[in-house]
Amino acid sequence: MELNHPLATITPTLDGDVLAVIAQHEATFTTGQMHRVLDGYSEAGIRKVLIRLSRQGVVLSERVGNAYGYRLNRDHLAAGPIIELANLQRTLLRRIGERLESWAHSPLYAAVFGSAARGTMTAESDLDLLLVRPDDALRGTWDEEVGALVSDVSRWTGNDTRPLEYSEHEVAASPAGPVLRDVLAEGLTVAGSRAWLISKLTQRTD
Repeated sequence: MELNHPLATITPTLDGDVLAVIAQHEATFTTGQMHRVLDGYSEAGIRKVLIRLSRQGVVLSERVGNAYGYRLNRDHLAAGPIIELANLQRTLLRRIGERLESWAHSPLYAAVFGSAARGTMTAESDLDLLLVRPDDALRGTWDEEVGALVSDVSRWTGNDTRPLEYSEHEVAASPAGPVLRDVLAEGLTVAGSRAWLISKLTQRTD
């Protein structure tokens, strides 16, 4: 799946991207405003999609000055499933976080990074997951829980899940490499706090 194009799981067309935008926002969009968000498509194409969705009743249209504004009809029978699909990334992050909380030794810090965090994910992309293991974690139990999580996330998304593990000691002692810098810049935290990681990386450079 493509977390940056969540409705592509069922419709790999402009319709899906338009629905994702209006489902994630309460605001009303003119075609010009929608085009600024979806600048990879033509404004004419976006207008056609919005008009077609309005005919289906999924989108409501109203006059806004000299243009028309469009928003999701949240009372429509299809609105619930559309909103749920549009928020697949949020659902995935929450589900991973809940799973990590249930571990015998939860990670001190964990984050999704790479293309999934940058918004450049494709259906063939790996899903990269950073896990910082407490030094007192039982390695056998930890490895079993990591393996189960990798299997589940791959099944949830259809993407290969690639965990990158650091021990607490390694984070505190090793030079900050490009991966940790990427995580700090754009990682999506699912366990612990970004402030903890920043503090560890700051301490080791003092």
